[in-house]
Amino acid sequence: MLPMPSPNRLFPTLLLCVAASFSAFAKSPVDYANPLVGTASLEDPKLLGNAPPPGEEAYSGFTFPGPTLPHHDCLLGPINKDLTEAAGNHGIIFPYVHARRTMLGFSSPMPGLTIMPVIGNWNVPPDRSYASPYDKATEKASPGYYSVFFPDTGIRTELATTERIGYYRFTFPQTERGTVLIDLGAGENSIEIVGDRTIRGRGGRGGRSFVAEFSKPFKAFGTFRQNQPRLEGARVRRDDAIEADARMMTGSYAGAYVEFATTAGESILVRIAADRSYDAAEEQLTAEASSFDTAHETVRQAWSEKLNRLEVKGGTEHQRELFYSTLYNSLLTPRLLTKKGAAFRGRNQDGRVAEYDRYSPIAFWDTGRNQIVLLTLLEPDVKTNILRTHLEMARQEGWMHTSFYGDHAVFMYLGDWERGLPFDYASVYAYLRKNAMDPAGPRGDLAEYLKQGWVHDDFMARPSPPEAGGHAGVDKTLEYSWDDYALAQFAKKLGKEDDYKMFLARAHNYTNVFDSTTGFMRGRQADGSWISPYDPFEPYYNYMSKEASGWQNFWLVPHDVQGLINLVGGRTNFLNKLDTFFNTPYTPKGVARDVTGLVGLYCQGNQPDQQVAYYYDYAGQPWKTQALVRRILKEMYGSDKFGLAYPGMDDQGATSSWYVFSALGFYPVDPASPDYIIGSPLFDEATIHLGNGNDLVIQAKNNSEKNGYIQSATLNGRPWNQPWFRHADIANGGRFVFQMGSKPNPNWGSAVDAAPPSMSR
Repeated sequence: MLPMPSPNRLFPTLLLCVAASFSAFAKSPVDYANPLVGTASLEDPKLLGNAPPPGEEAYSGFTFPGPTLPHHDCLLGPINKDLTEAAGNHGIIFPYVHARRTMLGFSSPMPGLTIMPVIGNWNVPPDRSYASPYDKATEKASPGYYSVFFPDTGIRTELATTERIGYYRFTFPQTERGTVLIDLGAGENSIEIVGDRTIRGRGGRGGRSFVAEFSKPFKAFGTFRQNQPRLEGARVRRDDAIEADARMMTGSYAGAYVEFATTAGESILVRIAADRSYDAAEEQLTAEASSFDTAHETVRQAWSEKLNRLEVKGGTEHQRELFYSTLYNSLLTPRLLTKKGAAFRGRNQDGRVAEYDRYSPIAFWDTGRNQIVLLTLLEPDVKTNILRTHLEMARQEGWMHTSFYGDHAVFMYLGDWERGLPFDYASVYAYLRKNAMDPAGPRGDLAEYLKQGWVHDDFMARPSPPEAGGHAGVDKTLEYSWDDYALAQFAKKLGKEDDYKMFLARAHNYTNVFDSTTGFMRGRQADGSWISPYDPFEPYYNYMSKEASGWQNFWLVPHDVQGLINLVGGRTNFLNKLDTFFNTPYTPKGVARDVTGLVGLYCQGNQPDQQVAYYYDYAGQPWKTQALVRRILKEMYGSDKFGLAYPGMDDQGATSSWYVFSALGFYPVDPASPDYIIGSPLFDEATIHLGNGNDLVIQAKNNSEKNGYIQSATLNGRPWNQPWFRHADIANGGRFVFQMGSKPNPNWGSAVDAAPPSMSR
């Protein structure tokens, strides 16, 4: 008989067994990420405001729920909103909205191609009589995977993907009429059935080619098309074509159907690749022989590596799910267009091979406010290649890329320079300067801005809000001033003193649209007179403002918050204006579809004022920032009955990145600067594995939903009494420790000399 271990030895052994058992069931970051987060809209009318107009859906985050790799453009996903309808809805394409209950099909690596499993009869697209109700309770999404069940047909659909290939697993019931439909959408397309397992075609959006390979021979097949119906007298003449046994079809909504006889629970696997030619697509399918489950696991591991760069402890299950889901959405873009060593895709590339990973352009008006900083912290190698891509684009096109009404590429380059990311920044300056100086470039109305220091708007005598056809003169003036301040700092770092002085002077141009009689940024007519009537409560779209009201646009001076404080007459007046902003109900006459997610007049669902919750830190009341940030995190994200809602469009990761930063406890109010403004850390502990190999640990002691106020703080053991810090303070890692409490501490971070830096002193 073996001797029994002593009690002193047995107890630690039992503890180790319990710990091992617990760790086997503990969730990792990738387990918390739910790609469905962001696909639903807010439900509480007080949070939504008066948007949308009757008969329209409320704005959700329009996030992508299907499987894809980080930063990749092979996107598979469910489609429950017609793409023609989606594209016509103010130019916004969002093929999936959580509230809809009927599935139209599933997207593919081939833009415009839709695939759908059915049983029995069906109609040619775009009529889609085969659209099927789906069981919401069975809908599952995780990094690299999506599945849903159709109770009417008994079909289960699963999606997975790799870098270039889409995987579909359709599990059928016993049937003699199991059918898979493929259509290429509107436009001139062609499709061909090859042999008994393959479909290929050309066209779709982008004019590419695809090859679809099936795991089982077809029992029967045919082709179809649907050109747009035309009106002949009082009759609608249709132009359908369905040809059984035909192998080829061209035209609008050209498509193919293939039929199978299946046993109960039998799965049909479909793999689809798309490229510039049939041969290139076939090469992809041949080179990659992964199974569905292997493809899923490969992508899951890739996401696990990304999401593990942020580790949080504490909080609720729901908060952790929201955190990792917003981090997931933050790392979907920009898209990897060409991998290092691969041939360039597209025409007229002459067989060029990429010397580095090339990415799609940054949405500077959106993600240029926050995501560009998150990428630098977590993925400096990716960010360096993004910098290279934009510089090469500028060399090819002669201008630095912009989006909407700012010229915010300078935020990315200066912000990364200030954060120590190695790059040849001097080579960028000529293009940034040209954008800011040449009226022929991408800055709209630049000649007027250079001449008089502001951009006008043409008076529109229309019901409020005016139509979206103006110059957005106020917004342009504010954003160009912000750009000019960043350019001044860029020039200064290069030793270009004359440029520094010139751009610094222009950085004050925001004051040219400040109307002291109303206390707001107000539009001017061409002769310089103020536009009248003017109501700062009304959303003005592109007339004066950009997707914002006068109240929301007033604060768009992140480079000079102290300057705003001075304009309104000091801290007391500024704090009163902030209090009014966050506590006055939003009740305009005009409807703005994308002004959603409201705290008073503040709009979390769009970018112009998303930084304003942090402005109390500049005016001596940081405890109000702490309370507001916690409130926004709680009310604006996942507060619907499904736990999936966003306050408004994610805009390629901007609204998601706001959550990630704010949950960590800080935010880059001005991404061009190296400064971070402190809010209220949501979790007991968060570890940021910085891309340079160092760790920043943020601890919130005595933390809870009730205890959201900072009582004191230390950084690496030193007392920290200001509500901001610089990147240099944490570049080598460190430990921030916050003591939290249930009541504000007016003495922490409120001194005048503790305020974050601004252009004005």
